[in-house]
Amino acid sequence: MTVQISRRGFLIGSAAGSTALLVGLGSNGVLAAAGEAKLAAALNPFVRIDASGVVTVILKHFEMGQGTSTGLTTLVAEELDADWETVDTEFAPSDGSRYANLMFGLQGTGGSTATANSYMQYREAGAVARDLLVRAAAQTWGVDPDSITIERSILTSGPHFGHFGEFVELASTLEVSADPVVKTPDQFRLIGNQRLHRKDNSSKTDGTAVFAMDIKLPGMIYAAIARSPKFGGSVISFDDRDAKQVGGFIAAQVLPNKAGVVAFAKNTWSAFQARDALSVEWDFANAESRSTSEIVSAQKALLDHPQFDVNHDVSLSSVASTIASAARKIEAEFTFPFLAHAPLEPLNCTIAPTKSGVIMYDGCQFPGLSHPTVAAILDLDPSQVEIKTLYAGGSFGRRANPTSDYNAEAAMAFAVSGRKLPVKLVWSREDDLRGGHYRSQTAHRATIALGAEGNITAWDHRIVTKSIMKGTAFEPVLVREGIDSTSVEGIAEGLYDIPNHAVGLSDFETAVPVLWWRSVGHTHTGFVMETLLDMVASETRQDPIEMRLAMLDPKGTNQARMISAINLVRRMSGWEEGDKRGFACHYSFNTCVAVVADVSVNGKDVHVNKLYMAVDCGVAVNPDIIRAQMEGGAGFALAAIYRGEITLTDGEVDQFNFPDYELLRNGEMPEIEVGIVSSNAAPSGVGEPGVPPTGPAVANAIFAQTGTRILNLPMTKAGFNFV
Repeated sequence: MTVQISRRGFLIGSAAGSTALLVGLGSNGVLAAAGEAKLAAALNPFVRIDASGVVTVILKHFEMGQGTSTGLTTLVAEELDADWETVDTEFAPSDGSRYANLMFGLQGTGGSTATANSYMQYREAGAVARDLLVRAAAQTWGVDPDSITIERSILTSGPHFGHFGEFVELASTLEVSADPVVKTPDQFRLIGNQRLHRKDNSSKTDGTAVFAMDIKLPGMIYAAIARSPKFGGSVISFDDRDAKQVGGFIAAQVLPNKAGVVAFAKNTWSAFQARDALSVEWDFANAESRSTSEIVSAQKALLDHPQFDVNHDVSLSSVASTIASAARKIEAEFTFPFLAHAPLEPLNCTIAPTKSGVIMYDGCQFPGLSHPTVAAILDLDPSQVEIKTLYAGGSFGRRANPTSDYNAEAAMAFAVSGRKLPVKLVWSREDDLRGGHYRSQTAHRATIALGAEGNITAWDHRIVTKSIMKGTAFEPVLVREGIDSTSVEGIAEGLYDIPNHAVGLSDFETAVPVLWWRSVGHTHTGFVMETLLDMVASETRQDPIEMRLAMLDPKGTNQARMISAINLVRRMSGWEEGDKRGFACHYSFNTCVAVVADVSVNGKDVHVNKLYMAVDCGVAVNPDIIRAQMEGGAGFALAAIYRGEITLTDGEVDQFNFPDYELLRNGEMPEIEVGIVSSNAAPSGVGEPGVPPTGPAVANAIFAQTGTRILNLPMTKAGFNFV
């Protein structure tokens, strides 16, 4: 018998040659169980248990350091009561029909959604498998299923005991329960466990973890690409006479899209050397040739006449008279630079021929985008393309982009190479900093009207930034009436009760490619909103925390969560009225984060001593990982606000590597104390929400001590040095 059941996709299978239990959701949405002999391509695998009793959790989300390999495994192991020490993990193959992100509708990792969209899916996978194993053991022993307990993968009933693998064969013949029972929070042993170690700790410590950069295949050739020094340029011609003098050089070819010239060689260094020796003539007719100062001026000019009114109920024109007649006004203009993602593992991708098509080896963040892109470039049916996902050494959004740029380049390089040998494309650090995708340069202008009592009576807010989503496959979902939601998120739908809040948006046009960067639009909107509110608090002589609490409706679900986070960070930090510290909070990715920054200022030298961070992210599946993500997000934000910027001179990027695009140094990292609000609500994101409030908390602390407002990032523009 089969049963109809929604939102569930389970498979417990095996390694080749062993008996296994399979539980899966077919393409027709029917849940069923089967033995290995009955394995069908239509099943949706999440869990595999072999005859030796080893549980393998199939991860539909990849691991770039954010902890999903531990988080998803925790959910299955919890419901199975599996032995944490022996549970294994494996990245899922590319198959959007089986492994789709339930929030995106296609296979991919991002937007801090991995745990949020998988929470019940993976728990139910474990619960279904547990139920089958218990009933199989009950039949084997002739006992009541309710008499069976499981602890660390061992089933026990009175004198009877056995491991999972002993019951796999029988379990595979049983009907799947229509309503698998999951644990209640009071029964959790692994979810919320403070001492649970990460699943990737050992392999990343002993060097056995395989990253995409580690791939080396027999006969493999290496590729490096000469790209236009100005974004939007195209190849006219090239000369490879000097490249032929480089040892290991094989050949050079223009990419089919004329965006670059690829050099092939016998190793990475030779490929880089040969690429650099190419003489390429470029067509810059459609290229960006402005310098940063010109782009800033162009964006500020657009602030005067916004293209779109974002809030339908409150237009810019409707608040004009209130602002004009206001007793007091606060006016501020902000600028934010282009920012690089700069993951520690530079971009790379390997494509090799197979009997039926190709296999791509990559730290693949969005198979749902990369798979069809590679198939189309190589004129293959998607079924002929296989993706082997490996560990990625960071991403921060870079590995997931609508055009799958580096995967597409690898496919084009493979195509022009003759398709007979594996081709490994490697980007250098300089390649990515000078020719990658960036957080968009952005400008804001706000005018806030204050009444006689110091209350906000109207707010005119304008934003100019390049749209990330327009012209991509995401436009139908994320662009409404011309407005890219990621351009205004964090302002258009904030938690604060702000009367007459009008928001205007203008799209900025440039050939410089932009992309989501850790926390996307919130990277600038969070800084602006929390700085402006601090300005209001200062102008009206209110405590910054009390003022924000007064603007949050405790009856609203997310507002109440933010209130809890604010109260927690206030207790943690010992905040008192008149504190010379900085406060900021922000809601993003369905998570509330509040931050208090303790900063020392000596002249123009600034040191962030300590950050107190409180987070409400629903159920804390892995508290240690949540703390790590808050700390990592804070460090990521500090590097950006201190001195991070990508600048252009006549359209060419000035920065080239870490000496002039510095990450945060050990001595600059403050002590961070993270508090987690206790909750039984569904989990929400943690990878990105720590970024937005960190910068404004520090900026507000600097103001509290110096009276200097920082409105243009990086903060070095205000003359501060960070030590």
